[in-house]
Amino acid sequence: MKPLSVVILAAGKGTRMKSALPKPLHKIGGQPMLSHVLSAARELNPAQLIVIYGHEGEKLKAAYKNEDDITWVEQKTFLGTGDAMKYAMPAILSDSNVLVLYADTPLIDAKTLQAMLEKVDEKNLCWLTVEADQPFGYGRIIRNDAGNMVAIVEEKDANVEQKAITEVNSGLFAISSHVLAATLPRISDDNQQKEFYLTDVVKLALEDGLSIQTAAGDFTLLRGVNDRVQLSELEAIYQNQQRRKLMLSGVTMIAPETVYIHGEVKLKGQDIVIEPNVTLAGVVSLGNNVHIGFGSYITDAKLCDDVVVHPYSMIESSLLHHNVAIGPYARLRTNSILKANSKVGNFVETKNITLGEGSKANHLTYLGDAEIGVGVNIGAGTITCNYDGANKHKTIIEDDVFIGSNSSLVAPVEVKKGATVGAGSTISSSISEGSLAITRATLRQIQNWKRPAKK
Repeated sequence: MKPLSVVILAAGKGTRMKSALPKPLHKIGGQPMLSHVLSAARELNPAQLIVIYGHEGEKLKAAYKNEDDITWVEQKTFLGTGDAMKYAMPAILSDSNVLVLYADTPLIDAKTLQAMLEKVDEKNLCWLTVEADQPFGYGRIIRNDAGNMVAIVEEKDANVEQKAITEVNSGLFAISSHVLAATLPRISDDNQQKEFYLTDVVKLALEDGLSIQTAAGDFTLLRGVNDRVQLSELEAIYQNQQRRKLMLSGVTMIAPETVYIHGEVKLKGQDIVIEPNVTLAGVVSLGNNVHIGFGSYITDAKLCDDVVVHPYSMIESSLLHHNVAIGPYARLRTNSILKANSKVGNFVETKNITLGEGSKANHLTYLGDAEIGVGVNIGAGTITCNYDGANKHKTIIEDDVFIGSNSSLVAPVEVKKGATVGAGSTISSSISEGSLAITRATLRQIQNWKRPAKK
């Protein structure tokens, strides 16, 4: 089988988006539209992956600077899709099948693309067509009496009879590199727009005695984006796809229409429950019996078996081992590791910590840059004072420590195994094993005190 060259057209200005951001970088499901198309293309294992860029091209390239499998080709003139492909031609492998995609059709899937490639050889092109209830704006597929595709007529060039056709051009096609090289230089701009239409390859291939095969696509998957209204419509379609996939995999959603997926959800278990108004972003892994409460936001996190996230909690780049409970209104920031059976309660914020097995911080606490052992109790209002205005410092709390309410631990500091810190203390030096540390001021009472009064 011939190697595959994939060409993605991404050079359009996207004027109707009314944005300084290149159109391919506008997001669907938390990812740029171009990323979705690249993902589908990569499933086909292409030998060459080409992206044609133009307007605001440096912004586009910068967004993918770490993806070294992309060959970038600049379109310097903007005279239509045929003009764009002329710039890409030198980068296409000389003896390959070529798949042409568009950066603003983000819902295309690899299964549909594979079906196209199976119909391509030196004598056959394959064009992806769709049935549209409202074909306005799309190029119409023209067939002869035998039912064979013989042309594509653009909306602006179509007559009344042709405009009544509901089979339309998706813009996506597959072709041999030899056929593309033979037809591309012959495309003309003899049309109302005075542009070079890539669709003219159909007419030219037929003149050369080739056949045009077609593959039927789902119109939902092939819708493009020209403005922010269409962007929102595709976002809704994408979200419904993701929710349906999760529910068919065994996830219970109380109100599916309110759950948003802005990344990849990896299901490592079953009997998962997601309450309303939850957002899952980045890469989120969910184990058995995970329960995510109302209004929670989770990004780039792993939740192991039996984790409970109570309502309105936020989890970012963190790991929760089995039987952990957090919230409500908890915030776990980057690199928060909660070991088995631990608990973080309401209005507790953590960052860059390890909370040991069975340890708990139930209320109104900040824990940053801390290593906390097994069976530790952190009282309400406790703060690890980890920042001195220039540098971060670490707090180490060993096993079976009790930290009383409203305590401040000024890092760097260690509280040894089994120690107790009395409520209201400020600890700025290490506490020895099994001891009690108290830094409260002596109570003073002034009798017959006259409170100041307003004049």
